[in-house]
Amino acid sequence: MTASAPLRVTVWNENIHETRAGSRTVELYPDGMHGAIAAGLEELLGSEVEVRIATMDQPEHGLPAEVVDTTDVMLWWGHEDHPGVDDAVVQRVYDAVLGGMGLLVLHSAHYSKIFRKLMGTTCSLRWRNDGDRELVWTVAPTHPIAEGVPDPIVIDQQEMYGEFFDIPTPDELVFISSFTGGEVFRSGATWRRGLGKVFYFSPGDQEYPVYHHPAIRRVLANGVRWAAPVTRTEPIDATQHPRGWFEA
Repeated sequence: MTASAPLRVTVWNENIHETRAGSRTVELYPDGMHGAIAAGLEELLGSEVEVRIATMDQPEHGLPAEVVDTTDVMLWWGHEDHPGVDDAVVQRVYDAVLGGMGLLVLHSAHYSKIFRKLMGTTCSLRWRNDGDRELVWTVAPTHPIAEGVPDPIVIDQQEMYGEFFDIPTPDELVFISSFTGGEVFRSGATWRRGLGKVFYFSPGDQEYPVYHHPAIRRVLANGVRWAAPVTRTEPIDATQHPRGWFEA
């Protein structure tokens, strides 16, 4: 990838809610949540990105080696069938992150195999789906992901996610959310894993039009820019070096 080349972005979605006739998700997202997310990235980033979509029902979940190897930043949304994601695909994505690919993990994908593998914890949390108002507060205003984002972001209706959130201490905490029930949640956090960057962002339930929200779209666009790889390589591995190899 050269400095002028567009970022190659893959939006991965389970795409189960969107296939149920008459569901709220179909009404809100006629092109799928993946379609809404991709449209937001293309609207805000334009020629900076080349966006493609992959879904769980495709061969190898739409993530064969040739797709993963040519992805700079991946966005991952899942909810209904985390266990159904093939372990070989999870390992492929995991290795890509360690080798420099950026990963944005969205909403209920906190329970995805890939996020739990990268975090090494249960990634469990408290939740309630009562259509709470969510306020997303910026706690790192100079972070690139927060650039141009209103403080707070007001989401009129959203599923409540609350503490305790069983994740490793974030490298950077960018957003926290508060809800009408009094709960708070670390809703935007980052980690480095190997050469790759990981950003978890919680707003975005399938029953609410959150991925049409301009500020949410801005966060995701900023997240893609932030997670762009400095380099892409194989995961760092132990290799045997003979004495004096550095003098050659």
